[in-house]
Amino acid sequence: MKIAVPVANGVLSPHFGHCETFTILDADGDGKRITGSTVVDAPPHEPGLLPAWLAERGVDLIIAGGMGQRAQDLFVARNIGVVVGAPADTPENLAMAYLEGKLASGINACDH
Repeated sequence: MKIAVPVANGVLSPHFGHCETFTILDADGDGKRITGSTVVDAPPHEPGLLPAWLAERGVDLIIAGGMGQRAQDLFVARNIGVVVGAPADTPENLAMAYLEGKLASGINACDH
């Protein structure tokens, strides 16, 4: 499984479309562990670009602080799961919390 987390200043970016980088974590869902990690520069912000861009990288799930409904729908259309309302934390901590079924999601920080 590949989990993408939008990052700014080393932690989850509150709005995925305006992050500096994405950390893409390789995870073993059965063993509940992270097996690898890659940091990639985010492409320029263009509506509708990120779902295709992350799908090309084999991403299965995105953990975000905030994301508009249209973007969520585009991710789901590409078979990429979406978790919104995640707290500001490191990508590794967020991915482990997800794998352990302990990721607390809050209010979607995006209103569009």
